[in-house]
Amino acid sequence: MLNEKPSIEKLRWIMAKLRDPDTGCPWDIKQTYASVVPHTIEEAYEVADAIAQHDYTELEKELGDLLFQVVFYAQLGEEEKRFDFDSVLAAVCEKLIRRHPHVFSDSDLTSDEEIKRNWEQEKAKERAEKNNSNNLSILADIPKALPALSQAAKIQKRCSHVGFDWPDINQVIEKVEEEIQEVKDELAGDKAGLAEELGDLLFAVVNVCRHAKQDPEALLRQANAKFTRRFQHVEKQVSCANKSFTDHDLAMLEQYWQQAKAQEKLQHKD
Repeated sequence: MLNEKPSIEKLRWIMAKLRDPDTGCPWDIKQTYASVVPHTIEEAYEVADAIAQHDYTELEKELGDLLFQVVFYAQLGEEEKRFDFDSVLAAVCEKLIRRHPHVFSDSDLTSDEEIKRNWEQEKAKERAEKNNSNNLSILADIPKALPALSQAAKIQKRCSHVGFDWPDINQVIEKVEEEIQEVKDELAGDKAGLAEELGDLLFAVVNVCRHAKQDPEALLRQANAKFTRRFQHVEKQVSCANKSFTDHDLAMLEQYWQQAKAQEKLQHKD
């Protein structure tokens, strides 16, 4: 097996060897479902980062690392006789076929809206079956470990599917403006009140992103990257001036910032 051509079976063999209680790797042997989770999250973000950087050589490697996480959990499940890699495959194949009746059966779903509605209906059925109750909250199974922006968008999306949503993006923007005023009103108040209003403002901004059909998590990452690029330009200009930041007033630093913005616009034109 060691010299065989790479395959999923070879990867499963490697995983089993790593977990062998007598001859395996001490680190791999002591891992549990919970201890592997942080590594899984990190690998998922590294996949996302490689895609954002258009680094497809790195993406190939990161996808392999992410796949290994799935194999790791499957090995743990097999050892505890809960599930194994084959049952994981069977579950996802069954779910994908069932959720795409317009592809794998005679169901006539043609528009994106019909397809999305069917997808959400299937997921609702799964939630009800999982909890043996038709009164289960539609928000019950939203992962608590999701990044807060993604979690907010998912909560709003679920509520939208049952009609609890603003019908127009302009109304959502009005809600943001309302929340901004409430933040202003709390600036002189206690910290708890201000924190609550700031949270409401963030939640409302996520709603604007969702109505605009944009992913708030991706948008903030893009904004972070843009700010980082521009600030690094400011740092470079400060260094070239042979002065420290404290030797520059805010007006000069803003001038460097505007230079960075102007350079980006020129690059986009090219």
